[in-house]
Amino acid sequence: MVSEHPFAPFVRVLGKGKKGSRSLTQSEAKEAMGMILRGEVRPEQLGAFLMLLRVKEEAPEELAGFVEAARMHANAPTGLAVDLDWSSYAGKKRQLPWYLLAAFVLAGQGVRIFMHGSRGHTQGRLYTEDMLSLFGLSPCQNWQDVEAALSERAFAFMSINTLVPQLGDIIQLRSIFGLRSPVHTLCRLINPLLAPCTVDGVFHPAYAPMHQHTSQLLGVQHSLTIRGDGGEAELKPDSDCEVRWIRNGELSDEMWGRIFPRRLVKDESLEPQLLVDVWRGDQRHEYGEAAVISTLSVLMLLLGKADNREKAIHQAVLSWEGRDKTLY
Repeated sequence: MVSEHPFAPFVRVLGKGKKGSRSLTQSEAKEAMGMILRGEVRPEQLGAFLMLLRVKEEAPEELAGFVEAARMHANAPTGLAVDLDWSSYAGKKRQLPWYLLAAFVLAGQGVRIFMHGSRGHTQGRLYTEDMLSLFGLSPCQNWQDVEAALSERAFAFMSINTLVPQLGDIIQLRSIFGLRSPVHTLCRLINPLLAPCTVDGVFHPAYAPMHQHTSQLLGVQHSLTIRGDGGEAELKPDSDCEVRWIRNGELSDEMWGRIFPRRLVKDESLEPQLLVDVWRGDQRHEYGEAAVISTLSVLMLLLGKADNREKAIHQAVLSWEGRDKTLY
């Protein structure tokens, strides 16, 4: 008789039907993802596993176990410290990625930011990695690059294809499945350098509390999940946005009010060069600058640079107006 494949029990746990199936425990999820990342799983098993999770909807305990396994494969150096882990996986299609300018403002103030993301898994979107060259930056190819970038600009970006290549490969399966998989959520929460503060974005409402509870299981003390523009961690200044916090390990949520009382007309086309022009002050952009200020304001609270909304917005305005326009 043919012996059972070692990964088969994990598929069986998820697929035994309405009465027999259950979620994986955190330790089971860690073991399962470890096998996937080590290449010990057949393609048929991987597809079944991911889609069964997708139908069931992943539990925070499962995601936490997946993150633990992914961190082991990231091989991040223990001595490299950052202040803020920023995930960027969704891409933008209606507005430019103004969140980048918010990140650069904070980095200019000495906030050490490690940003990670993916590109190309959804057509018609602008991804962080493709914007970096506009500012004279490049994706980091190893942890030595990250350390150098943080020392020079306090900002470093690494693609998930470099961070954990196996996860990058799975993300690209979206065009095969026709659906996102739990890996899209896992990558957002990986925080490989164990930054004390994390920020990520979601599009679908159900994922915000999932991110929040998973981060709490992982011991994150200060996190912010934004139901932002296009699923990125960027507040919409012309619409109220749901934000979910972990503050000193405690969960909370609120609606962050809009700056503009009405929706603004979006640009007919997205011109990435506008990001640089607005940073340098060569052009003004009502929506874009307000998006930067709105996003900065919640980050001021997350990072402890302000203790209430009014002070946070005031600090954000001052920070934006005081940016070094010659830096990029």
